[in-house]
Amino acid sequence: MAIRYENFSPDKEAFFELFETTGWNVKYGFTADELAKAVNNSYFIVCAYSGLKLIGTGRIISDGVYQTLIGDMIVHPDYQQQGIGSEILTALIEKCRQDGMKQIHLTSAKGKMDFYKKFGFEARPADAAGMQKYL
Repeated sequence: MAIRYENFSPDKEAFFELFETTGWNVKYGFTADELAKAVNNSYFIVCAYSGLKLIGTGRIISDGVYQTLIGDMIVHPDYQQQGIGSEILTALIEKCRQDGMKQIHLTSAKGKMDFYKKFGFEARPADAAGMQKYL
């Protein structure tokens, strides 16, 4: 079946189910409503569908000028290694280019850095500025 790409927020239950495949929610415990609010506040989103099934996402969180973060790059495990993540990331990068953004940040999931390096992303040096705090 052909993969269809859309630029609108997905159904909240479909996104919740896809998000659950990552294992990230074990730490956070987000509800479907919380994730829907986050997704709906995105600057731009790309969703991949196989038929009616949501199988992939990626989104931009941005002020539209220079603070730009790619988040929620997710491809359902049953659909990985088929170029879907590459299509999503390419569309996100192109949106940043079109809108004149100069820099894109992202946090890579463990073991996924090589994927992003193929698109020109560079790992920050271990001694570079950057911190996080979990609440």
